[in-house]
Amino acid sequence: MKNKLIRNAIQTPDGTVLESRSRHDYTTYVDANGKQYMVDGGLDYIRSSAHSDQVDMSVTIDDPHEEVREACSWGTYGINGDQPLTYVKLKDMCTEHIQACIYNVRLMYPQIKTAMKNELNYRSLK
Repeated sequence: MKNKLIRNAIQTPDGTVLESRSRHDYTTYVDANGKQYMVDGGLDYIRSSAHSDQVDMSVTIDDPHEEVREACSWGTYGINGDQPLTYVKLKDMCTEHIQACIYNVRLMYPQIKTAMKNELNYRSLK
């Protein structure tokens, strides 16, 4: 698996979390300290500001599954596709939704599919 990113995010000193969800999702924020912070690249690459006071919150598929299930999120428009876009953490998705995503979504990052399969396995062991 070439790319292993599950989450591309940073946290600024005032606690604001910036997350890039897609390749050209360039997100910026001016922190309470007056510095501008940015993150870009989605799950394809990490590009972020280089301030020494930001916290890297990126997660890869190689991290412990407890971290992956908390960090991995899936965009959904609801069961009928008629709701506003919301992001649901993998740990909060129902099993049926995860199964539907695995079997019906053709264009999914391989690491997201792996995380979903790992989550089903994780649940079966509990």
